Amino acid sequence: MIYIGIDLGTSSVKTLAMDERGRVLHSASREFDVEYPQVGWAEQDPLVWYESTLECLDELLAQLDRTKVKGISFGGQMHGLVILDEYDKPIRNCILWNDGRTAEETNYLNEVIGKDRLAKYTGNIAFAGFTAPKLLWLKKQEPENFHAIKKLMLPKDYLAYMLTSIHSTDYSDASGMLLLDVEHKRYSKEMLQICDITEDIMPKLYESYEVVGVLKPDIENRLGIYNVIVAAGAGDNAAAAIGTGTVGNGQCNISLGTSGTIFITSDSFRMDKNNALHSFAHADGAYHLMGCILSAASCNSWWVEEILGETDFYEQEKDIKRLAHNSVYFLPYLMGERSPHNDPNARGCFIGLNATTTRKDMVQAIYEGVAFALKDSLEIAKNEGVTLTTTKICGGGAKSQVWQDIVANVLNLEVETLVNEEGPALGAAILAAVAAGEQPDLETASKRIAKVAKTIYPDPETVAKYEQKYAIYRQLYPALKDCFSQMSLSD
Repeated sequence: MIYIGIDLGTSSVKTLAMDERGRVLHSASREFDVEYPQVGWAEQDPLVWYESTLECLDELLAQLDRTKVKGISFGGQMHGLVILDEYDKPIRNCILWNDGRTAEETNYLNEVIGKDRLAKYTGNIAFAGFTAPKLLWLKKQEPENFHAIKKLMLPKDYLAYMLTSIHSTDYSDASGMLLLDVEHKRYSKEMLQICDITEDIMPKLYESYEVVGVLKPDIENRLGIYNVIVAAGAGDNAAAAIGTGTVGNGQCNISLGTSGTIFITSDSFRMDKNNALHSFAHADGAYHLMGCILSAASCNSWWVEEILGETDFYEQEKDIKRLAHNSVYFLPYLMGERSPHNDPNARGCFIGLNATTTRKDMVQAIYEGVAFALKDSLEIAKNEGVTLTTTKICGGGAKSQVWQDIVANVLNLEVETLVNEEGPALGAAILAAVAAGEQPDLETASKRIAKVAKTIYPDPETVAKYEQKYAIYRQLYPALKDCFSQMSLSD
């Protein structure tokens, strides 16, 4: 049998076909643009996602025996605000996860409603990228659109609706709305009231591996596949964790994608005392802590493509040999920052340049800066009693051997790479297989399918040098925070 995973990312959609043994058969992808109406804003047209997905499915299915396709599921970019009218048409572009326009609304939620109350209602505090602050912004700035809302959705769930006519979401993705009582897995009545919406506009909640419906007849005829179940799917990081075998208590996955995350699983719900990390549901039915930095591999893309005007990423890093021997520091806050600073005004910076600084030094500083930013979240988790020795790694940036080595030594963790690193798309295909009954449960399935290719071990001497560099790195954001705030006033 064949199971399809759809990964709706920020810059592309990817479809992947997996057989019942977990072998990846084929994949297809389509890129699309992000619209930036103002500095710090980010939007996309949901119809572009849908059209791109159908194109991908057409290409994918042309390479498959269509009669063997039995299930479809999703991984998707989180937090985006998709609003539909009475005809289930998008009212406006989706406001994306990395959009920073909601500073005022985020401050209102955290300071007026209060972080303690938010944590009680949802298990989290407000971050600028979350869905609830976007709703408050919409109510104030676009009241006609706000009052036209008949259904509120997340990005991947819009695709699920277009394929099934079912308004659904899963607990892992809904955790990032700031509208869900994560611990008790139900919408927070208090948060719905604060955002002036009613539960009837919210999609029905499912576990990620549950069936939400089947393909609509017109979609069946369009694609030439029939009697195919559709599972709820998961937020991108939860889906990626499934695809890397990060299932069960005390596991870790690091993702170096457009954004960067450190994802730590837990059998029970837990929060850090300062709510610097996200406390979310996991796609396996349990929970996880997650630190999210808004710019990770995208920092390298910006540097190589936009600044250097190059396309060969590996050429830029090939001469990096001596880890931790670099006087340049990089703050990776190109889109503001989420964990742990929660500051949409934060800016990207190179610090420590001198007359001998080379391009190689700049690239190395970017890799190190992203790793240091992830370490910020790891240190918070460690302070809460989390003990880790090993992590999986995935995402476009994880294809770099140099970056793998830097992550291992900065975080002082054994880093495991995967034989088939296909990100959220593979995790989504596994969810579909479990939903269809092909696999007994997620833990069994993900560990059968996610095979470790190699392990990178930290070097004690390099770890010690990076600890010294990290001590300096930690001082940079506090020293510049007021400057960032003043800079934002001139935008």
